[in-house]
Amino acid sequence: MLTLLIIAIGSWSYQQLPIDAVPDITNVQVQINTAAPGYSPLEAEQRITYPVETALYGLPNLSYTRSLSRYGLSQVTVVFEEGTDIYFARNLINTRLSAIKDMLPEGIEPEMGPISTGLGEIFMYTVQAKPGALQQNGSPYDAMALREIQDWIIKPQLAQVKGVVEVNSIGGYNKQYHVLPDPLKLLNYGLSIKDVELALQANNDNRGAGYIEREGMQLLVRSPGQLTSLDDIANVIITQYDTIPVKLSDVADVAIGKELRTGAATQDGKEAVLGTAMMLIDENSRTVARDVAQKLEQIKSSLPEGIIAEAVYDRTTLVDKAIATVSKNLLEGALLVIVVLFILLGNLRAALITAAVIPLSMLMTITGMVQAGVSANLMSLGALDFGLIVDGTVIIVENAVRRLAQAQHNGRIQPLKERLNTVYLATAEVIRPSLFGVAIITIVYIPIFSLTGVEGKMFHPMAATVVMALLSAMVLSLTIVPAAVAVFLNGKISEKESAVIRGAKTLYAPLLALALKFRWLVIGLASALVGVCLWLATTLGAEFVPQLDEGDIALHAMRIPGTGLEQAVAMQEILEQKIKTFAEVDKVFARIGTPEVATDPMPPNVADNFVILKPRSEWPNPDKTKAQLVAEMEAALATLPGNNYEFTQPIQMRFNELISGVRADLAIKVFGDDLDQLVTSANQILQAVNKVQGAADTKVEQVTGLPTLSVIPNRTALARYGLNVVELQDWVSAAIGGTSAGILYEGDRRFELIVRLPETLRRDLDKLAVLPVPLPNGDFVPLQEVATLDVSPAPAQISRENGKRRVVVTANVRGRDLGSFVEEVKAQINRDVTLPAGYWLDYGGTFEQLESASQRLSIVVPVTLLLILGILVMAFASFKDALIIFSGVPLALTGGVLALYLRGMPLSISAGIGFIALSGVAVLNGLVMLSFIRDLWREKGDLLLAITEGALTRLRPVLMTALVASLGFVPMAINIGTGAEVQRPLATVVIGGIISSTLLTLLVLPVLYHWVHKNDNRKQQTE
Repeated sequence: MLTLLIIAIGSWSYQQLPIDAVPDITNVQVQINTAAPGYSPLEAEQRITYPVETALYGLPNLSYTRSLSRYGLSQVTVVFEEGTDIYFARNLINTRLSAIKDMLPEGIEPEMGPISTGLGEIFMYTVQAKPGALQQNGSPYDAMALREIQDWIIKPQLAQVKGVVEVNSIGGYNKQYHVLPDPLKLLNYGLSIKDVELALQANNDNRGAGYIEREGMQLLVRSPGQLTSLDDIANVIITQYDTIPVKLSDVADVAIGKELRTGAATQDGKEAVLGTAMMLIDENSRTVARDVAQKLEQIKSSLPEGIIAEAVYDRTTLVDKAIATVSKNLLEGALLVIVVLFILLGNLRAALITAAVIPLSMLMTITGMVQAGVSANLMSLGALDFGLIVDGTVIIVENAVRRLAQAQHNGRIQPLKERLNTVYLATAEVIRPSLFGVAIITIVYIPIFSLTGVEGKMFHPMAATVVMALLSAMVLSLTIVPAAVAVFLNGKISEKESAVIRGAKTLYAPLLALALKFRWLVIGLASALVGVCLWLATTLGAEFVPQLDEGDIALHAMRIPGTGLEQAVAMQEILEQKIKTFAEVDKVFARIGTPEVATDPMPPNVADNFVILKPRSEWPNPDKTKAQLVAEMEAALATLPGNNYEFTQPIQMRFNELISGVRADLAIKVFGDDLDQLVTSANQILQAVNKVQGAADTKVEQVTGLPTLSVIPNRTALARYGLNVVELQDWVSAAIGGTSAGILYEGDRRFELIVRLPETLRRDLDKLAVLPVPLPNGDFVPLQEVATLDVSPAPAQISRENGKRRVVVTANVRGRDLGSFVEEVKAQINRDVTLPAGYWLDYGGTFEQLESASQRLSIVVPVTLLLILGILVMAFASFKDALIIFSGVPLALTGGVLALYLRGMPLSISAGIGFIALSGVAVLNGLVMLSFIRDLWREKGDLLLAITEGALTRLRPVLMTALVASLGFVPMAINIGTGAEVQRPLATVVIGGIISSTLLTLLVLPVLYHWVHKNDNRKQQTE
């Protein structure tokens, strides 16, 4: 009944289990985006960013703030302490923003970003037209028509998919109705741009006038006056000239126009429109991405003929690949465990009973994961080793089979009642070391729960899953397993050991005798090995966690500050055509600049390229590594002038950016007040970093060099003509930037009506200088009479953190580990760079997590090891015996260090988790052997006999626990699928460590026990 209940609940839970590629490590954060058209970075910082930042001081659970001020945009990112409810945080921010509305410039509205995370961008698609496809009016589809289809057909339908919080658009142009006044014609009629704007506003409204009752019928009264077409706009009357009405068409051109856009998108060397579906926080990315893909397929039937909506990035692909890797590892590991159990137990039914614990404990674990809100991903399932999980069961089953075989000495097969009693006694015999062993393996995972921040979010699911699996297996080993052994092992049980065990005993007996004879040599060699491996560990280097290979490439392309959007698109098209020449590339698409919702604000000179690769089987050379492909790509793209590149991966780039505000492995932040000084110091740091081996993609954040046309008012001249500064600024803003004069409706579609100067005038600085500025008396004066037009570089962006300006130097690391690289960089900067007073440095990026995790583990791990020692003292009531078993930990770690060294892997938090698991296994094996030897010594009174006989008797369970635990990890250690690189260090450490741990348990531990207790034995024999 219990088994059926576990299967039923587990199967139901499996349907509910959220599945993802990696844990969501984004901190609790809220983005506040404020669109500020026409504001320079300096003005956006002073008038918007600073008031917003200061308003947030003192918020409960606030961790820190960082901000970015760019042309036309202010973005403040508010990071809260872990565990803060995101909706509570947003509510607090909303209250504070309401309080500062009066402090912000008129018309400026801060808005909070979508409730999403670093894993939120789950699905991207492009909208393009087939060659030769025509609109209803017979013209070819252009970027504006494609954007209209995205905004009014595709986006509203995708936004309804459960779990989608935002559909973000970039590329194409928002359709607008443009009124383009001719300054000369306006001058002829004595009109200004303001007159045009007021005329449009006064002629674009519908008005209701209640209702009248007539002959028992109610008639609604309305007066339609809304503009509906270009002709309506052209016929708007502005004024009368000698009793003749002056229409808008007399002084201006009216046309469908393009917005002044902030971003663009391209695909495979052609301009496109890109949509990004963003997932609501805490949703299941696999499910949501799949639902979005299905919805997009349905939407295709509603698109105009010749329009293609193509999915270009689907998170489901990566999730499925990662889960396939995990599933393959777990399945192969489980099969290896079953084979080993059968070979060593020599009894198929006993092996199957032990193996049955694997699926049952997995179902119980899945139930626990669903209840605890842990998703199935590379990290949460990455440390599951079925060999480790069945260790306790193996000990119980092995002893039960041995006792059942001994009970059949006289050839009589026991009835069920007797078998139940025999199995009960056999279980009771080993239950103490078994329970203590499982408890110790569970306890060694406690340090992982002490991790906080990003590293905590990454590794907590792993520890939680392993602990749940171990506890599930322990419950099964005490309930279902003994009962199943008694019920199903009902025939003749052979006392004969399997050939493998007999062979192992034949080899082991003389080795043990030699070890006991030359005990000083054995202990000396073991000590020397520990010492050598401790030194070796210091040479391995360190990294936070091996980078998950997502299978695709994200390429950050940067041009010089001030590059126009149209120029950036042209350069991007050439870049993509070059990338497409690689046979390994399936498709390439890019986002340039800032999308509609500024979740990822970039200037027009920066592009995020997504290079989607073909399946490896379709590569010309499937053995080529991704690193080789990146190196080839980097060399080929270096020939294109005007571009700098950073190579990373889609999720990795987004995580780095959201967590620390930068997209690199190492960020060196320079804090201070003066922007020029910050840039000078940052450039000195860049030179120092470039001297360090392994530095790649090094750059200083682009904060200067944005070409700016400043219209500087001449206050004296303005006063002479009766003008003030605001009137001049309003006129410049309306004439060059454009001003909104209302909305036009087409069904439920809404398009802005914009008044601004024709493009030919806006782009000609000489003509701008002589534009007529209206005076209060109705006359006009050329712009150059009352203002100076100056083109000069200005700050491109201003970044702040915790209320202080900063400039960031970033670097990625290639060909070496992150830990030693950062140490060398720090030393180089200390030698080469001297900062002025009031300026300081801070180090961030993924390195931050490595440092934080290492510091915390260096405190918690020793405490945990002391706790284990305490448990061993409780188990044996002897400090000496506890220390003997505990000596297994350093010798087990030696094998892990050697395995890492031989495979050329650095120390990482993943490897650290392996060492933690390993210390538990080492203690378990020692516990199993020593508890038996001690019981035998008490029974027989001869220490040497007890050690020899006990060690040989416990050889089988020790070999079984070691083999099943290590073989369970073998698929992980050799797998090359998606995500295997994250699990490989952990598996490598455990396999290497278990080999050395087993040798220790079998040889060094008996030697130590004999050496420590030989005097006790003499006393006993004397008495």
